[in-house]
Amino acid sequence: MDAVLALYRELRPHDPPLARENAARLWARISDGAQSLVVVGESEGRIGATCMLALIANLASGGRPIGFIEHVVTAADLRRRGLAEACLRFALEQAWQLGCCKVVLLSGALRPQAHRVYEKLGFDGDVERGFVIKRPAD
Repeated sequence: MDAVLALYRELRPHDPPLARENAARLWARISDGAQSLVVVGESEGRIGATCMLALIANLASGGRPIGFIEHVVTAADLRRRGLAEACLRFALEQAWQLGCCKVVLLSGALRPQAHRVYEKLGFDGDVERGFVIKRPAD
């Protein structure tokens, strides 16, 4: 959990900190649940990449779930070693084994290097269009 949280801080340094007890509770819920999976890639004895696969129940597509991949991140000093690609391959294998009809992955619009990795794995940014709205600041 700590290694994954450190990677998230690298990806999103401006996110508000998550209290340890809340992080532990959420980690248990994610790791114990059948609807989500945190994938990690290890290099040089440490966790250097991660992604999360979440399954969304679906009434369309014959009831097959939709896979949703988020928080793909690799430690800056371990990039270009295939860690994120390996994490994504594993997440996709799991999604197909779990019967997903499709897998959706959102990525920052200004991350062309990451987009090349996603396209290499078969993701197509022109099939459907993603729209995002974020919660207004309180």
